[in-house]
Amino acid sequence: NGYYRIRPRADREPFLVYCDMSDGGGWTVIQRRSNGKENFNRYVKWADYKQGFGQFQSKNDEYWLGNEHIYDLLARGKEENSLKIDLMDWHGERRYAIYENFQIKNEQDNYRLWVGTYSGNAGDALFGGSNFEEQWSASHSGMPFSTSDKDHDRFLAGNCAQENKCGWWFNRCHAANLNGQYYKTGNYTGRHDNGVVWSTWHGFWYSLKYTAMKIRPWAPQGPPREYSIL
Repeated sequence: NGYYRIRPRADREPFLVYCDMSDGGGWTVIQRRSNGKENFNRYVKWADYKQGFGQFQSKNDEYWLGNEHIYDLLARGKEENSLKIDLMDWHGERRYAIYENFQIKNEQDNYRLWVGTYSGNAGDALFGGSNFEEQWSASHSGMPFSTSDKDHDRFLAGNCAQENKCGWWFNRCHAANLNGQYYKTGNYTGRHDNGVVWSTWHGFWYSLKYTAMKIRPWAPQGPPREYSIL
């Protein structure tokens, strides 16, 4: 495990990433919440989520890698990528979700999210849960990224990013939101369900203690892709 400076594209500047060698290794962590020290909720503009923000020094530092960096990691190469989401509540219980064929499109398509087959024990929140009737308004797959200054959600009566004070692939509004407000009480109340939410595990009114989103190339015809490490 550790931070490395990588260059997935020769025509772009290198950037720091955290490499996680658990679960078979080769994971690049693109998001982490662990202590609430990094205020995700002050970063509500498109440019902040495009470029990334946070601390990149220790294994528990919180950050958003940046949509453009995530796109560069996914776009190079022809193999599919897996997304693994690690979750922990305030009692120390852990759950996870894995999605195959994780994709983020380019900025012209507003970093639209696509995910494939789910496995794990946290529940399929990115597809909106198990209620088929609610999936159209809750599923995050197929949704563009939204921020307060670039609203791409399906909530016609408002702006999900403004209500939640963060950027995310909002629908109308969410079944999962890992960039939400960090409530250290676990259960919380308020006008909006704007915590660090994975609704298929603890519902909408419980804010998780720890989250990590990490990606890894999945190549059935050969070994995982290696980036240029500088």
